[in-house]
Amino acid sequence: MSLFAIVLWSFLLLAGSVLVHSWYSLFRNYLIARKIGVPIRVIPISHLNHFWMLVDRKVLRYVKRIFGESTFTRYNWMGWELPDRYYSHHELGNVFMLVTPGRNWLYIGHPDIVMEIVRRRDDFPRCVELTQVLDVFGPNVGSVEGQRWVTQRKLMASCFNEQYNETVWSESISQACDMMEYWTSRPSIRNTADDLRTLSLGVLSKAGFAKSFKFEGHENATHANPSESYKDSLQLILENCILIIAMGPKFFTNTSWLPKKYRELGKAITAFQNFMKDMYELEKSKVAKGLSGTGDSRTFLSSLAKASLEAKDGQYLTEQEIYGNIFVINFAGHDTSSHVFTFAVFFLAANPDIQDWVAEELHHVLGQRKPNEWDYLSDFPRLKRCLAVLYETIRLYTPVAVTKWTQDKTQVLDIGEKQIVLPPETMMCLAYSSLQSDPRWWGEDSLVWRPSRFIKAAEAGPDSREGHLDKEEFVQPRRGSFVGWSEGARDCPGRKFSQVEFVATMASLFRDWRVDPVAFEGETIEAARERVLHLIKTDSAMVLLLQMLHPEKAPLAWRRR
Repeated sequence: MSLFAIVLWSFLLLAGSVLVHSWYSLFRNYLIARKIGVPIRVIPISHLNHFWMLVDRKVLRYVKRIFGESTFTRYNWMGWELPDRYYSHHELGNVFMLVTPGRNWLYIGHPDIVMEIVRRRDDFPRCVELTQVLDVFGPNVGSVEGQRWVTQRKLMASCFNEQYNETVWSESISQACDMMEYWTSRPSIRNTADDLRTLSLGVLSKAGFAKSFKFEGHENATHANPSESYKDSLQLILENCILIIAMGPKFFTNTSWLPKKYRELGKAITAFQNFMKDMYELEKSKVAKGLSGTGDSRTFLSSLAKASLEAKDGQYLTEQEIYGNIFVINFAGHDTSSHVFTFAVFFLAANPDIQDWVAEELHHVLGQRKPNEWDYLSDFPRLKRCLAVLYETIRLYTPVAVTKWTQDKTQVLDIGEKQIVLPPETMMCLAYSSLQSDPRWWGEDSLVWRPSRFIKAAEAGPDSREGHLDKEEFVQPRRGSFVGWSEGARDCPGRKFSQVEFVATMASLFRDWRVDPVAFEGETIEAARERVLHLIKTDSAMVLLLQMLHPEKAPLAWRRR
């Protein structure tokens, strides 16, 4: 038998074994799911199959074209929840299960069931098998469970307080004003998303490491050697997060034969690790002298180091856990913020009436004061409409889903009309796209981007229009119907950080300026706005987080009010 034949038969035998095992696992999981007593749909490939994640949308596009719509084409791809919205839950009920060869996935579409799950934190923890991919530089609050999570979350609280929020407020305004100067110096901007990523990085650099950088627009950016610049090393790491998470940082730092592009990434990883180590050693010496975390020198790293070094009874972070948490703060704060910023700016570009609605509040609260005179403590709480824009954007385009599981125990869950018994290793997804768009909780226009749904107007009376603005109230959504920052004890520790950053940025952009999509040849401005809304709807997908894939297809133009 020739070598080619041996290789061919070996490949066929291996492929056949994988296929048989996959179908056996699928049948076994199907039998388990039937006993639970909820509606089920069966899909032949696991959502977590890495190869399938690379090709799912491309393959299913052809399958759908040839064979039409099916359970396979509807559910068997990453991010199917976004276009499906609440339709599956209205068809199948408040809970239903997807059966895969890997694990069974229970999708939760009712706020009351969501709240029971998040309250029972020990019964339904996060699946560390999924979140451990974030252990790029060390274990962190997003990737651990049990007592280590309790310790890390407690110490992480030192990173998010009002002093930091004032820094976030002032730095966001500074970065946004510089960005507006760049944007308004050009007839149109194609790189809106790239520039918003730069803004977010600048805010994080100031809050995280007390390093302030002047904003540089995408077309003007001059990148230093990433091995010499903290900012450029972090930026290169964040731009290549998917690769680093998939391959691990050591692959890029210890592999000499890689192409130059990836060797540069390895240098950036090494440089960033060295920056963190040097700053940590400096903070340790400051703690020993009683100088750490005082005044403007407070940073995320100094707060973590100080809180950990002063902790008692073993409630401290290891050096690797500090590095891991610094990375996850940068990753989560940078990518989620920049994607939400992008969605919001494009939605506003397509809705000039909402721009005017936001600007009305900004002029009432801020008047004609210069941006450096805006005060966090007195102005931020009054900018409720800006906050409503953030909530409404996250409502329809939440960057990341919340996933739980039953771990190694059987759990009983009350789903309203009955109780169900969930076997060990059952995955549970809080169906954010359904919960946050269901007409039962959000009204008949639940799929329309309308920030005013979060604002309760003042009652009619003799007061002036300006007086009515002060009496408007922000409407908190029903518990469990909005999981943009998660819910319960494991909600996002950076919630207030992100809100302050967003509101300060929106104020800087829209008090004095308005934005429109650039109309193409033969296109009216109304048609251009509809095109932008269509782009948001059809060109948004899950990569590592939910994002617009090609925002550069819709250039924007800014002009003074």
